[in-house]
Amino acid sequence: MSGVATIDEAARTSARQRLDGLAKPLGALGRLEDLAVWLAGVQGTDHPAPPTTVSVVVLAGDHGVTSGGGAVSAYPREVTALMVGEFLRGGAAVTVLARAHGARVRVLDIAVDADLEGAPAKVGELKVRRGSGAIDREDALSAAEVEAALAAGRTVADEEVDAGADLLVPGDMGIGNTTVASALVGAVLDLPADDVVGRGTGVDDETLAAKRATVAAALDRARAVEADPLALLRTVGSADLAAGTGFLLRAAERGTPVLLDGVISGACALLAERLAPGAVAWWCAGHRSTEPAHRLALDALGLAPILDLELRLGEGSGALTALPVLRTAPLLLAEMATLAEVTG
Repeated sequence: MSGVATIDEAARTSARQRLDGLAKPLGALGRLEDLAVWLAGVQGTDHPAPPTTVSVVVLAGDHGVTSGGGAVSAYPREVTALMVGEFLRGGAAVTVLARAHGARVRVLDIAVDADLEGAPAKVGELKVRRGSGAIDREDALSAAEVEAALAAGRTVADEEVDAGADLLVPGDMGIGNTTVASALVGAVLDLPADDVVGRGTGVDDETLAAKRATVAAALDRARAVEADPLALLRTVGSADLAAGTGFLLRAAERGTPVLLDGVISGACALLAERLAPGAVAWWCAGHRSTEPAHRLALDALGLAPILDLELRLGEGSGALTALPVLRTAPLLLAEMATLAEVTG
C-alpha cells in the first residue's frame, strides 16, 4: 500500500491569513472559511479554485442479510439491479443532481446479485461476486475477494483521476447496505447494535428490531477481529464497501480530494483511515445523514458535515447537494476585498 499524499500546510496557513484579512469580522464566514482552507491544502495553493471536474462513482452490490425476504430493509434485493439500470438511464436522484451541478456519474456492479442484461460491459468489468455473505451467520467475503474488491476501488479511483477529476464523490447502491455499514462502524468503534442501527430505507419498528438483531449477531462474530480492518471487511463487510474503502485509500494516495456522502462512505472512511492514518485529511464530509452510525463515524474521524438536511438516500446525493457550498468557499477567498483595501 502506497503512502498517503502530503497536505500543503503552508498553503493552508497562507489561505487562513488571507481570510483573516478580508473585509469582514474575523471568522464571520464560519464554515465557508474552513472549506476554503481545506481546498487550499488539498490543491496546494493559497488561491484554491472551485472543483470543476467532479466524478461520482456509484459502487453497487447486494448483501446476504437481505436473503430470504429482506428482513432488514423496506425493499427487496431486486431493487439494487433495477436502480443500476436507473443510474444508467439518468433517472436516479444522483444523476439528476449531477446534471444540475455539472458532475459525471459512473456506476459499477461490484456485487449485484443479478446479471445486468443490456448494461454496458464497463459496468461489470470489476465485479467481484454476486452478492456478499450474510454477516450475521457467515463471512461476507473470502480474503481473496477482499483484496479483489479493494483493488477494484483503487482501479476506478486511478481511472477517474487520470481522466482529470479534481474531486471524487463515492456513491453507493445496495439493499441492505446500511446494515453492513452499521456493523462495520460498530465493530471499529466498539459500540453495540442499539447505538449504530438506524431505519435505513425507512423500516417499521418490527423490521428495525430485526435489523438490530442482525447487526448484534454480526458484531458478536466480528469481536475477534475488530482490530484488523481487512479482517472486518471479510467478516462483516461486503464487496461494495471494500471497494469503497479502496477507492478512498487510492484517492488519498493520489492526492485527490473526496467529498464524502452518507453512512456507507462514512464506514468506508473509518476503515480506510485505520489502514492509512492521515488519509482523512483528503476527505470532506458533504452531509450528515439520519443514520446514527454516520454521525458516530464522522465524529470519530473529526469531520464536520457541510449540510444536515435529514437525508438518508445515499447514491452520492447528499454530497452533490453540498457541492455548490464547497464551490462557493474559494470564490470568497479569491474575490473579496481585504480590509486594508476597503479602509485605504
